[in-house]
Amino acid sequence: MKSILKALIFGLLMTLFCSSVYADEYSDTKKMFEEAGISNMFNSAYGYALFPTIGKAGFLVGGAYGKGRVYEQGKHIGDTAMTQATVGFQLGGAGFSQVVFFQDKRALSEFTNGNFEFGAEAQATAITAAAGASANTSGSSATASGGKNNATTAGGDYNKGMSTFTITKGGLMYEATVGGQKFSFTKL
Repeated sequence: MKSILKALIFGLLMTLFCSSVYADEYSDTKKMFEEAGISNMFNSAYGYALFPTIGKAGFLVGGAYGKGRVYEQGKHIGDTAMTQATVGFQLGGAGFSQVVFFQDKRALSEFTNGNFEFGAEAQATAITAAAGASANTSGSSATASGGKNNATTAGGDYNKGMSTFTITKGGLMYEATVGGQKFSFTKL
């Protein structure tokens, strides 16, 4: 069990190490999502949280971590971090980008007031390139991406004022898990 835990920690640390956060990384990530067909969401949403890289790894027990920025009407208002813990059948590791859109000021305030958590029932629209199944915060997915440069999307409905999209950047992860995403927010 110790070797499994060491491998999980190593995978998450490598993901964080390999994804140094530069200002242009955020604009590149935003452009990647826009080119995948959701530029209208950036134009119509009251705000959004953008995560250039979230690393995810697991073997029976798994986790994910990533840092991002929160924008209100296009202006950077603070930083956020996402953590996720999952339990169930899972094997592998993956990196992905994520954006959470806020339909109105109320939804943004709900996200930025303290710690916010998506429960196991929250859904994310997977923006896929080559292959993929479903992507949601409760797992039940098997994803492999052909790359971020040929991503496409469909959907985009708001649920309780929020809409989430992900793009797999690489890796391979099999899972049938239960878990949720927890977000923290630090105002500038």
